[in-house]
Amino acid sequence: MMRLLITGGLGFIGSNLVRHLINSHTSYEIINLDAETYAGHRENLTDIEKNPRYKLVVGRIEDAKIVDEIVSGKKFGPIDGIINLAAESHVDRSIEDPSIFVNTNVVGTQNLLQAAFKYGKKEGATLPYKLEDYKIRFVQVSTDEVYGSLGATGLFTEETPLSPNSPYSASKASSDLLCRAYFHTFAMPVVITRCSNNYGPYQHPEKLIPLFITNLIKGEKVPVYGDGLNVRDWLQVEDHARAIDLAFHKGVAGEVYNIGGNNERTNMQITKLIVKELGKGEESIQYVPDRLGHDRRYAIDASKIERELGWKPKHTFETGIYETIKWYQANPDWVKAVTACGHDDGKALVAASAAKSNAHK
Repeated sequence: MMRLLITGGLGFIGSNLVRHLINSHTSYEIINLDAETYAGHRENLTDIEKNPRYKLVVGRIEDAKIVDEIVSGKKFGPIDGIINLAAESHVDRSIEDPSIFVNTNVVGTQNLLQAAFKYGKKEGATLPYKLEDYKIRFVQVSTDEVYGSLGATGLFTEETPLSPNSPYSASKASSDLLCRAYFHTFAMPVVITRCSNNYGPYQHPEKLIPLFITNLIKGEKVPVYGDGLNVRDWLQVEDHARAIDLAFHKGVAGEVYNIGGNNERTNMQITKLIVKELGKGEESIQYVPDRLGHDRRYAIDASKIERELGWKPKHTFETGIYETIKWYQANPDWVKAVTACGHDDGKALVAASAAKSNAHK
């Protein structure tokens, strides 16, 4: 039996990872620590919620007491690993209130690292600590946004300097550096993964692809920032879950692994594809003022994880986006449930960003 703590496991990427781990490793027990914010919903895991190998704890990683109870083994027994996906992740929200992002993404990660350091050492371990002194592995799930913005050519590699441009990406870069420090200072077995833009089932409808799909299904317009030519590399979330699994089991401590789909598309290409697939015309596209500090292009070089860990994406973008559109069409009750708790579906964020952009012109 291996017991893993997954933080943020009710979220988009987290729920897909929890499902993957439960189904792929039939002797594993998964403890899911999630704050149940607007982006994390039990509806994301209704198919496994009664599985005896799955345990949900509602709480925040900023709460050191809850983290200690789990990582110490007092609540469920000794744990073998932590995969940290708990994060505030929406750039527009970070522009509205950066402090929430610092608290969750930086302070919360620090709580997890300190608990893993405190309770993760084997009996008899003494200074200076070595990798083999630890019984808890730690994976920090991060983002390519910590690298900043690319020009028209080139790719982010694991050696690209960190140059975050939003409060969100700055908070993630900060938490990555804390992870690096715990590896170098305490020899903790920490691995960092950095992914490109994810898409797929169970993504909250504030994000670009599900927002556009759900808006068009409702007969509403889709808001495109600026000229729509910002470029992102798109990664199907189930491929990402497999990569995190590999990084946990086979990743070398202290290393960073970039995870990308090798699917560069402009926002306008994505928009037109979804509009066409749903049988709408270009009159459904509404241009709005650009987001503050909007990075122009991200693109990931994932050759390291492919070469060293044997990972490759299974989904092409063409098949993945078609399956995603069909999933949202087939799951209107899920969309209604996750947007019915007094939270907006992204339109208010777009309006707020547009207002700020106009104010700075």
